[in-house]
Amino acid sequence: MAIAVRVSLQGPCPPHHPAMTVTYTARVANARFGGFYKLLLLWRGSIYKLLYKEFLAFFATYLGLSLTYRFVLAEDQKRYFEKLVIYCDNYANLIPVSFVLGFYVTLVVNRWWSQYTCMPMPDRLMCAISGTVHGGDERGRLYRRTLMRYSSLSAVLILRSVSTAVFKRFPTIDHVVEAGFMTREERKKYENLSSSYNKYWIPCIWFTNLAAQARKEGRVRDNCALKMLMEELNHFRANCSMLFHYDWISVPLVYTQVVTIAVYSFFVACLIGRQFLDPAQGYEGHDLDLCVPVFTLLQFFFYVGWLKVAEQLINPFGEDDDDFETNLLIDRNFQVSMMAVDEMYDDLPLLEKDRYWDASNPRAPYTAATVFLLHQPSFQGSTFDMTLPKEDMQFQPLEEIEEGLEPSRHVPLHLLNRLLSAGPAPGGFGRRLSLLRRKNSCVSEASTSYSCLCQDTQSTDCSCGPPARRPPLGEGPCAPEQRGWEGGEEAGHWATGSHEEALPEELGLAQRSQVSLLHPDSAAPVAGGFPSPQDMGPLVDTSFLLQPGAAKEPPARSSPPSAGYRPWLQNPIEEETTA
Repeated sequence: MAIAVRVSLQGPCPPHHPAMTVTYTARVANARFGGFYKLLLLWRGSIYKLLYKEFLAFFATYLGLSLTYRFVLAEDQKRYFEKLVIYCDNYANLIPVSFVLGFYVTLVVNRWWSQYTCMPMPDRLMCAISGTVHGGDERGRLYRRTLMRYSSLSAVLILRSVSTAVFKRFPTIDHVVEAGFMTREERKKYENLSSSYNKYWIPCIWFTNLAAQARKEGRVRDNCALKMLMEELNHFRANCSMLFHYDWISVPLVYTQVVTIAVYSFFVACLIGRQFLDPAQGYEGHDLDLCVPVFTLLQFFFYVGWLKVAEQLINPFGEDDDDFETNLLIDRNFQVSMMAVDEMYDDLPLLEKDRYWDASNPRAPYTAATVFLLHQPSFQGSTFDMTLPKEDMQFQPLEEIEEGLEPSRHVPLHLLNRLLSAGPAPGGFGRRLSLLRRKNSCVSEASTSYSCLCQDTQSTDCSCGPPARRPPLGEGPCAPEQRGWEGGEEAGHWATGSHEEALPEELGLAQRSQVSLLHPDSAAPVAGGFPSPQDMGPLVDTSFLLQPGAAKEPPARSSPPSAGYRPWLQNPIEEETTA
């Protein structure tokens, strides 16, 4: 049966159906003077063969109108015709021919190539079948050939649904059976499945069922191999489905109509508007009288030829010169796929060492026509030959590169209070910031001048009244029971220690943290943003700000203001300073 199929598929084509696709790639392999000139002399697949009928009809109509104007019309009729010619010539250019035609042809050409990339090619599937369906016996051979035949049958069924050339070759299912793509038993099952839709997908289902049966019998050795087989089948079936959808969903009819009407209406107007008028009448632009409108004919050749290209490519499954050779593709795919899964299965050439087995730098030989390539240097990269001045190639020490130096931002005190009154940040730093907020409230409650509304408005007269009396240190938010901390022995000392020793240091810590936040680059407060310790007066005792024996000048720029902080608060203060 296989021999009969090959004879049927590889029979000679009828003499009145030559090969369709016009290939001229070898003629333009090298760019040379007049490289395309020889292509202009080709007839099959040329624009002359596609357009000569419309071109002759247009030229004959133009000559008919010209002869009528010159020899048939009376004088008053000539004057009216001349006005009509001028009118058509003035307004014909309002039709956007090049705009609509350019977009339409681009769409059609992209669609044309996409349809070819969706042709169901069995190369990937046949490699998967040959590598995953094992067995050198007759049953293993039967599995592989049947799986491949099912995929070829699906391709034939979809191609005879979209291609007129394939339908003429296989007009009925009987012809498909006689060609060997389908058995009579398979035909009965195919016809017994009642469906009003195209049934090209049925052989794919047969393929999956047979592959699952081969997996149960151990012909497909593992699930990974079966999965790969199913993926390749789905890729093949998806291409068949895309061909069906391309045939079903065409370019919108309105788009095709608009383009066709625009092109033909433009040249109907040109038939009248491009007529040569009598120079004696003195019409502007009509100083020359010719019989043949050369540039109008060239314009017709280009625009209508452009439209004919789209007309030929919009359905590449016909029988035009440049349509797809679907029948030849069926022949090629069926022969190659059967050979791959049957004759070439488990057929390996003898393993032997190659010619370059001991060569460290293998290189294939060159002929005399290509030996000049050996003298050309290999490409190393676009920057391989770049040079830099010697001074620009010296590395610079990182200490001399200033990075991250930004001008200090002076934060007003009322904004700081709002920041401290916000919710604590997550993590350990948030708990420490909450402690600073509670300790800072001692200072902010001691004097309302730090956060009064007058600072927001920058008023010179404060209407908030005198500062309230400072509460005792053992009262308010700075009470001992509100200053617990998680810190082991250090926490126990602060929790059980005397208030007289703890509170002065805590207040100093809160004030120094505000100073460092207001001006990270120095320990001195910002002018107008936070009062100096001398200006605070009796509200807060600032004597504890200075350590015994320490200098009264603010610390240097390079030293952080956290020298007197307790260990459990030095890290957050440093983080605030660097921030």
